[in-house]
Amino acid sequence: MSLIRPELARTLTRWREALVALAVALFGLWLVGLGGPIMLVLGGLVTAMGLLMAVFAWRRQRFRLEIDAPGVVSIDEGRITYLGPIVGGAVALAELVEIDVIDLPGPRRCWRLRQADNQMLLVPLAAAGAEALYDHLAALPGMESRALMSALEGEAKPARRIWHRNLEPELIEAEL
Repeated sequence: MSLIRPELARTLTRWREALVALAVALFGLWLVGLGGPIMLVLGGLVTAMGLLMAVFAWRRQRFRLEIDAPGVVSIDEGRITYLGPIVGGAVALAELVEIDVIDLPGPRRCWRLRQADNQMLLVPLAAAGAEALYDHLAALPGMESRALMSALEGEAKPARRIWHRNLEPELIEAEL
């Protein structure tokens, strides 16, 4: 028997990273309150770090959707793998050239990841483990955080491109 209701436990689990970051910021404020120039500087740094962690946790939390899509996403050594009940596949982060968001019938919103060799992978945003994609996609060169955050908003009926890589001319010639 649990002392916490299941709904509250799920909510706390979903927000745990942001709550820890806010606890770090509060600890920094406590250090500032101890007084003295060293504690003031140390507490200010800890508070700033905690608040910065909270901002990133809040952004990441938006991608922690309730798991209602089939399949599992895993990321290992720069390779995104989606194992679904019917389809699946893998793409390398280093070889990605386009990332689109599309709405499939159902309704189901998916990432469409395309490599330079035109291999594509559809990954539902609500699949188990899909929230880990946020950190890896945010690290791509030229990725704007605003575009990445917009993947959850608006309509993506045909497809909405949120990132593409400009290929070097010699890479394009080598592929032909």
